[in-house]
Amino acid sequence: MKVPKFWMVVPALLVAGAVGLAYAKLPQPPMDDAAKAKAAEAKAKAADATKKARADEEKAMDRVVERYKREKGIKSAAALKKN
Repeated sequence: MKVPKFWMVVPALLVAGAVGLAYAKLPQPPMDDAAKAKAAEAKAKAADATKKARADEEKAMDRVVERYKREKGIKSAAALKKN
């Protein structure tokens, strides 16, 4: 089996790279009103999902902190104000 020499492979790689760059720079077709509305709706849904996920993550972090404080015997600020 003959292995191609490096200088034989380079032109093919250059052509492939040039085609990839040309394809990447093609302009997107203009969106009609229905597509714009659908994109805006998808963006709003994604934003809501992100907010919900962040809120859930914050609740989980709060639970971890409270558990840590309970295990270590550290009183929270609310408990200190009661006394």
